[in-house]
Amino acid sequence: MRYIPLLFILTIASCLGLTIFNFVKDFEKRRFNLISLIYLTFLATILFTPISFDGSSVYLMPAGVGQVNLHQLDIWELGFAENIILTVPLGFLIKYYLPKISIISMALAGFLIGGLIETAQFFLSHIFLINRTSDINDVIANALGIIVGTILLIVYEKITEKSTSKQSHI
Repeated sequence: MRYIPLLFILTIASCLGLTIFNFVKDFEKRRFNLISLIYLTFLATILFTPISFDGSSVYLMPAGVGQVNLHQLDIWELGFAENIILTVPLGFLIKYYLPKISIISMALAGFLIGGLIETAQFFLSHIFLINRTSDINDVIANALGIIVGTILLIVYEKITEKSTSKQSHI
């Protein structure tokens, strides 16, 4: 019962992977889509299953309903930084696929996505006993990671735009 979310994630990822292989013919696009799919599968696995990653090892969480922390801020711990790093590629991907969205909108989306992740963890912990803690610190860290990913993509695009324009003038 505890591994139903993992089976669901792996089934969806497999179907999407086959779809990418069958319908995306351009090698670069296919590679980017597959790397994105691997990242999103990894992210979903460590967020919504009893499999956990603490930065140096992978382990199984014991069965349980987890806890809820809505008031104790602890932004100076390693887990906070790990959550930021974990969601930087997500911000990058969202901005890549939605290039017209502003940084302010991405910040709001980051808080919304962080809140949705923590809410889903709460409900999945109670339904499938995956023992995930819903934490306000994670919402903030996820939002910051998404904002950092967005800014990194904007900076990358500006740098490549300048180098491309310099090469066209030569």
